[in-house]
Amino acid sequence: MITEEIIRNTSQNPNICYQCGKCSAGCPIRNYMDDSPNKIIRYIQLGLYEKALNSDTIWLCAGCLTCSTRCPKEFDLAKFMDALREIALKEGIKVKEKNLLKFHKAFLNQIKKHGRAYELGLVREYKLATGDMMSDVDVAPAMFMKGKIGILPHNIKDRKGMKDIFEKTEVKIK
Repeated sequence: MITEEIIRNTSQNPNICYQCGKCSAGCPIRNYMDDSPNKIIRYIQLGLYEKALNSDTIWLCAGCLTCSTRCPKEFDLAKFMDALREIALKEGIKVKEKNLLKFHKAFLNQIKKHGRAYELGLVREYKLATGDMMSDVDVAPAMFMKGKIGILPHNIKDRKGMKDIFEKTEVKIK
């Protein structure tokens, strides 16, 4: 059952959520989601797993932790959304947004390589995967000047340890 898998993989029990809505009210990208974040939790609570796993919301979650810091029950919704993404991949559920899965793979690959997000590597890998080289090119100079994109990655010390974690837990995408 998916609820047990979520609890096992995240140490988060979705049943503690009492639907106060603070996560959804504070979510910076809520307006782009088909379902609010607290609604996804509610789907899982009610056993509506297909509805939750087929929602674009789990893929659009930026993992910014705004929801998690606002939760009065200290439920880590960002970790919960990540678990749902991995379950959806394992179940072979197709992502509706054309390039969302390519972005997800590129992001995780940067974490695997460097232990943290390396924006320039992420952009490079994503652009190569999608073939869309020119969109957003006009914002790159300003992002470089403001220090939003570094030229070199900031690697963690134990990169091999991070790679080992990925190899032990990696979900094979159908």
